[in-house]
Amino acid sequence: MTSPVQATTDHEPGLFARLSAEAVGSMFVVLVAVGVSIFSNPSSAPLPAALATGLTVTVAMLAFGHVSGGHFNPIITLGNLIAGRIRALAAVAYLAAQIIGSVIGAALAYVVVLTVPVLTDARAAFGSVAAGYGEHAAAQTQMAGVLIVEVVGSALLVAVFLGATAGRRAFPAVAPFAVGLCVAVLLQFGQVLGNLPFNPARATALAFFSPSWAVEGLWLFWVAPLMGAALAGLAFRGFGYASSATTPEDDAASATAGTIEGEHLDADDTDDFQAEAEAEAEAAAVETGTVRKEAAADDARDFFDGKKG
Repeated sequence: MTSPVQATTDHEPGLFARLSAEAVGSMFVVLVAVGVSIFSNPSSAPLPAALATGLTVTVAMLAFGHVSGGHFNPIITLGNLIAGRIRALAAVAYLAAQIIGSVIGAALAYVVVLTVPVLTDARAAFGSVAAGYGEHAAAQTQMAGVLIVEVVGSALLVAVFLGATAGRRAFPAVAPFAVGLCVAVLLQFGQVLGNLPFNPARATALAFFSPSWAVEGLWLFWVAPLMGAALAGLAFRGFGYASSATTPEDDAASATAGTIEGEHLDADDTDDFQAEAEAEAEAAAVETGTVRKEAAADDARDFFDGKKG
């Protein structure tokens, strides 16, 4: 007879499915962000690029959040890793999937740009929406200003994601809108300063198809946002919300404490009950140990799948 633990584990998406969801979601976000930014004008694209990108993040999280956790951004993954909500191996795999998906999304947009006769220089078109600072920023924002905004903005975005997907009072249907609106607000601010993406994967994808200056300055759009993500992850962990995942041992201990408190067992009965609970917990741990070692825990994915902590 299949145990409830086995039944639940069997239906959890595998790592390949989760990576595919991250890649597709990242591709979707970058394709819309780049496309709307390049082609937007009052007649053909009434929505600002920032709002369009934020809505795309919301849609992607609603569609794929139950599969992968809905990161689609290396800073979100790093924040979850530091907060103890995803394992290191899975985080590295997520990062690779996000970069691959983002590059594919940018490549699709690049192909479309090549088919537009009025855009005679595709790289220049991409350069107009690529992240930059100094002479390559619309507001001539210097490196120090871009660094500060990327660090603070990334920290806020990660904090919103972690906060919106943690705790028993959070709702899976609301979290994507909170994160999407946060992305839209930050991008609206970042566009003026230098097309700041608050997303290293998106910055990398754009740099591949932009003039050489975009690649030369790409380091800043990795270092700064990852610093902000690390700060948010550490703060979240410090607040005591590191991970909501429970183990069979934790469940057995909780059941033991609740039963003893409710029924006032005597010393002998308590010892017998604890021994029985420990034996059951040990058996469950052995039964699911291999699966837990192979499958990386992801609290965000469990959250969107309805398994809130």
